[in-house]
Amino acid sequence: MTCNEARALLLDAQRGRLPAEEREALRGHVAGCQACAHEEAADALLSEALEHRLPSYAAPLALKRRLAAAWPAAPVEEPARSRGWAWRRLLVPALAMAVLVLAALPLYYPGPDRGQVMATEAVNDHLRLLSSQHPLDIESGGMHQVKPWFEGRLDFAPVVRFLGDDDFPLRGGAIGYYLDRKAAVFVFHRRLHAITLLVFQADGLPWSRRGLETIGAVRAQVTASRGFNAIVWREGELGYALVSDVDAPELRQLVGRLAPTS
Repeated sequence: MTCNEARALLLDAQRGRLPAEEREALRGHVAGCQACAHEEAADALLSEALEHRLPSYAAPLALKRRLAAAWPAAPVEEPARSRGWAWRRLLVPALAMAVLVLAALPLYYPGPDRGQVMATEAVNDHLRLLSSQHPLDIESGGMHQVKPWFEGRLDFAPVVRFLGDDDFPLRGGAIGYYLDRKAAVFVFHRRLHAITLLVFQADGLPWSRRGLETIGAVRAQVTASRGFNAIVWREGELGYALVSDVDAPELRQLVGRLAPTS
C-alpha cells in the first residue's frame, strides 16, 4: 500500500467503513510510516474537534424558510409511463437547495484567522507529544547534547539560543511535523508542566500580520486554545511555535530567552 492509497482510506477507517482486509493493510502501513501516522493522528484530532468541540449555531429563521420552500414536496403517485421523468422535477429544487446552503455557510461559519491556523497546529502537535508513549527521541539536560543530534535528520539547522536553566530545564528533543513539513521539537519544563518548542522552515506558511505582540526582538502571535497558550513567531527563514498550559506571562518569559536580544 502506498502513502497516497493509505491517506485516501484514513477517514473511512475512522468511521469503521473499511472491510477487514483493507483495514489490516492500512494498519500495517501506518505502523511503519511516520508521515502517514502523523496524518492519521491529525485527522483524528480534526474529527474530534468538528464533532465535539466546535460550537453549533441554529440557522436563522429566514434561512430555514428558504430551505423549506426549496425542499421538494412529497411525490404523488404517477402512471408508470411518467415515473422515469420524475427525477427531473426533483433535481431542480434539490440543486437550488444545495446552492442556498453553500451560499449561506460562509455567512455563519467564517474561516479561521491565519494566525489561529498556526496556533491550532502547534497545540495539536503539543497534544500528540503529551499522548505519546515515547515523546522524546533524545533525552538530555543540556542543549549542547540535543542540538547536534538533529544533524542529518532534518534538511535545515534549527537555531535555538536558550540552553535551558533552573527555571526552564531542557528535557530533550525529537523529530516532529508542523503542518506539511518536518520540525525540530525541543521539550522544556516549568515545574510539572511540559513546554513544547517547534522549530521549522517558515516559507509558504500562513503567517498572520495582525494582532502581533512584541516580545524581545520578535513580533509574535499570542493565542489561547483549548486550555493551552501558544506563541508563534518568525525569524528569517525559520518559524517557532511555543505551546504549554503554563500561564501566558511565564511562556512570554521563555520566548524572551529564546528570541534574539536585538
